[in-house]
Amino acid sequence: MEFQVGLWNNDWTSFVRFWFTVLLSLQVQFGPVASCPKECRCDKTFVYCNERSLTSVPLGVQEGYKTLYLHNNQINNAGFPLELHNVASVDTVVLYGNQLDEFPLNLPKNVRVLHLQENNIQTISRAALAQLPMLEELHLDDNSISTVGVEEGAFREAVSLKLLFLTKNHLSSIPIGLPVDLKELRLDENRIAEIDEDAFQNVTNLQRLLLDGNLLEDEAIAPGTFQNLDKLRELSLSRNSLTAPPPLLPGGSLVKLNLQENQMQDIPVTAFFGLGKLEKLDISYNLLQTLPLGVFDGLNSLTHLFVRNNQWLCDCSIKWVIAWLKSLKSSLNVRGFTCYKPERVRGMVIRELTLEALQCPAGTELHPWVTQVPTSPSTTPHRTTSTPRNTRTTITPFTTLHPTSSSSPTPPLVHIPVGRFPPLGDPLKLFLNVVNSTCIEASWESYFTVTAYKITWVKRSKGLMTDKSQERTVSGDQRRLTLSTLEPRSTYRVCVYVLDTLNSYRPGEDTMCLEIKTKTAPINSNTVTESEQAARQDNNSTLLLAGVIGGVVFVVLVTLLSLFCWHMHKKSRSSSSKWKYNRGRRKDDYCEAGTKKDNSILEMTETSFQIVSLNNEQLLKGDFRIQPIYTPNGGMGYRDCHLSNNSIAYCKSSNVPAVDFCHT
Repeated sequence: MEFQVGLWNNDWTSFVRFWFTVLLSLQVQFGPVASCPKECRCDKTFVYCNERSLTSVPLGVQEGYKTLYLHNNQINNAGFPLELHNVASVDTVVLYGNQLDEFPLNLPKNVRVLHLQENNIQTISRAALAQLPMLEELHLDDNSISTVGVEEGAFREAVSLKLLFLTKNHLSSIPIGLPVDLKELRLDENRIAEIDEDAFQNVTNLQRLLLDGNLLEDEAIAPGTFQNLDKLRELSLSRNSLTAPPPLLPGGSLVKLNLQENQMQDIPVTAFFGLGKLEKLDISYNLLQTLPLGVFDGLNSLTHLFVRNNQWLCDCSIKWVIAWLKSLKSSLNVRGFTCYKPERVRGMVIRELTLEALQCPAGTELHPWVTQVPTSPSTTPHRTTSTPRNTRTTITPFTTLHPTSSSSPTPPLVHIPVGRFPPLGDPLKLFLNVVNSTCIEASWESYFTVTAYKITWVKRSKGLMTDKSQERTVSGDQRRLTLSTLEPRSTYRVCVYVLDTLNSYRPGEDTMCLEIKTKTAPINSNTVTESEQAARQDNNSTLLLAGVIGGVVFVVLVTLLSLFCWHMHKKSRSSSSKWKYNRGRRKDDYCEAGTKKDNSILEMTETSFQIVSLNNEQLLKGDFRIQPIYTPNGGMGYRDCHLSNNSIAYCKSSNVPAVDFCHT
């Protein structure tokens, strides 16, 4: 801009008019010139009319405003005034959480972003979208839109539409007539049960397609449905009922493929063929038990592989997976390869298993790195010879694992080049040899060429590792190391780690460990030193002294125990002599009831009572009488007394308790 200073000096009115025009244009560009609607709050280019229980869009929204917030109100389809359509400056309208049942009319004509989610929209007309030629992003999530409610070709009227979100609706098929420039389409959480072959015929610019949570089965997806989507980068088909990945996927562009939470039990070996740009693959939460050899061939760009929550069977059919996992580059992130059965290895990570820990079913023969070539009925089966180790041939990704049976026909076989994968065995093998009581020789073999190896050895004591671990790093071309100065008759755990160029390692992945016990040290009397002899003599003396002390203590304990037992026995006899039952000790110790002495009397001596049998002729047999023997002062306190039957008995004196009779 040039300022004509000389002219302005002559014409002051022109100078003032120029700056007034500049300020007016700046105000129109950066700030509204109209007043804010009385029901709303305005801030620069934003109009906040949300959460005000409005039933219609307020009047007074004029030029200068860009974003109109109307969410969480009660606006219905009749609440859009005609003047709103002519406000050209508004490019974003937020209308979620209202009471719309149709796609609204009279929206601002230049709107680019429109939020209509969480309403009750059931129908979409071509006329409504034809009013929005600038619309690029349309949110229709969580409504009640069905396939019959969308007028055919309605979305095609929005010629600039690039992002269309239809999550959580009632669609049973793909809407017909999608915009040509559409880049992202979300149809997850609907009721789509069928996809026609030409459903995506015109949307060749589509980059992201989400079909999660629908009712899709294998036969519901027409072959080649996704084949012409040359720019598709992400395809998500999780939470459906697929038993296998859909065929003919766009391999030239696909970067992310989600197939989790389906019903897949087997994956064809050609399922991922041609997906050279695929970086993320998720087959988690399926019913997979095994994978065919070579199923991941050609996935050279793969960086994330998720296989969680499958029923992985850790038998001989999974051996190639172990070898493949151990041959992977460190940049590949693999998650979820965990054994489900058999029970003895359940929960163990497949990558950390050794091939010797796996078992094959009886009668099964495994051909190492052999694949089966599919043949037509007219093709004659034949078998090729083994390929030399250093040669390369074409890989045919079909596995063979068949029982050894003479009745079943032998399928045609072709060998996989060994240079592509490690052999059917651990790519790192360790061998230990005990040289003598203090020396072990460790040797190893590695299928891969590595920078260096790290060897560690540690002694085990009572099943636990000691903290005195030793280690040594050797170059990648070395295959042998002697471990010396070890302890005799000791168990050592020796491990070999594969190091990369940064001398880092991953325990449990590129590691092999074995345990071995050293020999007993030889005993040679001619070479025993004086100190060793003195030590042995001291040990013998200590043992002898301990034996003598132990013997003396034993004798003393036995003697004390004998004395104690004798004392207790004597005391027991003395006590029993005072308290016992007797049968007639002296004539004075019992009384007679006018009859001759009866040796059957049972008496309790040195007490206050006795029991006397009354078995004379005048008393009934079986009658007994209890009477006291001694008075409290030690004298006899009895007197003769007559019974009612003229019997004579000893009766009590005045200080003797009364006599009781017992009858049996």
